[in-house]
Amino acid sequence: MSTPSKLRQHVRYVTAPDGTRLAWAESGTGPAVVKAANWLTHLEYEWDSPVWRHWLQFFSAHCRFVRYDERGCGMSDWNAGGVLSADQWVGDLESVVDAAGPSGPVTLLGISQGAATCVDYAVRHPERVARMILYGGYARGASLRGTPETQRAFRAMVELARVAWDKDNPTFRQVFTARFIPGGTHEQVEWFNALCRKTTTGAIVGDLLEARAAVDITALLGQVRTPTLVLHARDDEVIPIEEGRRLAGGIAGAEFVELESRNHVLLEHEPAWRRFQEAVLEFLHIDAPAASTFAALSARERAVLALMADGLSNADIAERLQISEKTVRNHATSIFDKLGVWSRAQAIVFAREHGFTG
Repeated sequence: MSTPSKLRQHVRYVTAPDGTRLAWAESGTGPAVVKAANWLTHLEYEWDSPVWRHWLQFFSAHCRFVRYDERGCGMSDWNAGGVLSADQWVGDLESVVDAAGPSGPVTLLGISQGAATCVDYAVRHPERVARMILYGGYARGASLRGTPETQRAFRAMVELARVAWDKDNPTFRQVFTARFIPGGTHEQVEWFNALCRKTTTGAIVGDLLEARAAVDITALLGQVRTPTLVLHARDDEVIPIEEGRRLAGGIAGAEFVELESRNHVLLEHEPAWRRFQEAVLEFLHIDAPAASTFAALSARERAVLALMADGLSNADIAERLQISEKTVRNHATSIFDKLGVWSRAQAIVFAREHGFTG
């Protein structure tokens, strides 16, 4: 799938309620997709990277793509203060969404730990979320899953990170990188090694790993009412695929896509990346041009949608068109099906963002 050869991003700052400065960036145009922060990012350094570039180009080519560096990492404040927690992560996502000022409900993209933050946000703010895309995610942190041996290995990795992360010798960072992109080229592995050191310190890494290990949003899954797509690499060496299945199984109606890959971060050359793109575009209903989508509406449905977009209620629309409210509701259901949306608010946002005039 082709993407523009040259895209621009704009980096800005927003201050969280506790005073922490968060760096966020946007690129592309169209419906808003907001990516919750995930492990080790740097807005500028990853923009032209051999590991993340294709992700950024893909979403920016189809959407207004918003992302941010989490507290303690990248271009955000490293001295965030306080104890890292799920509440803090959701609060930071709230701050970024507010700063981005989308015109309506957004699509949330949760990668790895970001999936838990997205689920939490969607439960707290269902009216602000149109859809969720969760990739390589989990509901339970490392301390709540796995065998005693794997948990012991995790604790050892946390301690080693605290003492070895900042060393000139990249041996430890190499071990860490190998788990994220075992199928990576020499260039990709070298870049990820450099990212590790550029984006944060060993002390913060230890704090982040421990905080992530304690995550547990299992009880929230059943409360999600947002259409959700869950994707997971079959042989992911960082987050077992069983955790992806747990996410999808706990969210009513969630679609699950299993990808043929060992990489926690899908790389551009692998077939799994193409499958990921196809699944996401289908889920977002982006493949079909908006003009042809609107063309599928009947004359009466177009009139109803235009009045919806003007802010009229069903009763007002019924009076204006001299039809019953039940007929308006029937037309609305048909409109939602044809536009690929699930609510009146989403239909209005879709119509406005694609210049629908009736």
